[in-house]
Amino acid sequence: MPNPSHTVAVIGAGPAGLMAADIISRAGVPVAVYDAMPSVGRKFLLAGIGGMNITHSEALPAFIDRYAPAQDWVADWLADFSPSQLREWIHAQGIETFVGSSGRVFPTDMKAAPLLRSWLSRLRQQGVQLHPRSRWLGWHADGSLRIAQSDTELSIQPSACVLALGGASWARLGSDGQWQSLLAARGVALSPLQAANSGFTCVWSEHLRSQFGGAQLKPLAVHYRDEHGQPHSLQGECVLTEHGIEGSLIYAISRLLRETINCDGQVTIGLDLLPQRTQADIQQRLSKPRGKQSLGKFLRAQLKLDAAKVALLHELSSAEQRQDPATLAALLKHLPLTLTGLRPLDEAISTAGGVQRAALTDDLMLQALPGTFCAGEMLDWEAPTGGYLLTACFASGVRVGNGVLRYLQR
Repeated sequence: MPNPSHTVAVIGAGPAGLMAADIISRAGVPVAVYDAMPSVGRKFLLAGIGGMNITHSEALPAFIDRYAPAQDWVADWLADFSPSQLREWIHAQGIETFVGSSGRVFPTDMKAAPLLRSWLSRLRQQGVQLHPRSRWLGWHADGSLRIAQSDTELSIQPSACVLALGGASWARLGSDGQWQSLLAARGVALSPLQAANSGFTCVWSEHLRSQFGGAQLKPLAVHYRDEHGQPHSLQGECVLTEHGIEGSLIYAISRLLRETINCDGQVTIGLDLLPQRTQADIQQRLSKPRGKQSLGKFLRAQLKLDAAKVALLHELSSAEQRQDPATLAALLKHLPLTLTGLRPLDEAISTAGGVQRAALTDDLMLQALPGTFCAGEMLDWEAPTGGYLLTACFASGVRVGNGVLRYLQR
């Protein structure tokens, strides 16, 4: 039975913080949730605008591999709350889900708001107090928490505290990374926050920037090398931007690209503009007489290459290379693109880095601050888009919620 004198403060009302509050309050422990934003779950709601991709249906071993190099750590959390258990939990909120053609899992209505409304209603029924417009400022000398509310500052001293403050992307929604200095001052080991699932910069001509910024490239495959130098290919789609390139295909390999740029200052990948065709087939079609057709019209007629891909081909090759059918066919299957950097951290979908694993117990309690737990994106892990980010945030919240209860029992 819970001790009636115990109370828990949760700082941050995203999926990880709310899940920790859910687990703790279900056990009968009073929980107060504080969030700096005017309403809770703002980043969660924005992530669901284009369709709430809540998790993925692939087999668990492949699912866990997505979290490399922190896969064994995240696997511990998923042992507490797996992707299938997440779906069951959503169904218990009265929200049905379906599996899309890509294996991604969505609520039937594709929206985040109904799930959040149902969840918040249940949390209130469990006695959870929600305090928006309440920014955590750190600690007083006596260890109590400083909470700024409008024109006043609260001083609270809960039995345990959960920090679920997010990374440092989308600062306008509350994840501003300001917690780093507060934890560093307390001796907590941190890895620098970096952009994850981010766009990359390229050197584009003014023509490509102005005429094709925002153009989709699909279908497309990318050729790249992993950290061991082994070649790989991946098919999907991405978007040309004024500054470079972004999209799900790029996000899937963003960690490898970022780490290479960190080491070498740039990275070159190969773009397969025609993944549905073989190089031999392309060369055969390009060997046909062109007559008076421009190269662009010829490529559209023979290979159905759209204007954005034609422009990209011109951008990344020479006129001499485009004259020879064999050379041109090879370029269409492996067009070199050099990425020179990442877009700013606040533009990224998520962040890598944060509180290091060595700074935490298995229950995600800070070694340096007994009774203070960390959950969600502020921990040092990352994942590609596709439901992996949300699933691990939920699972870390479950791990922390149970960890808090074990701590209070001790």
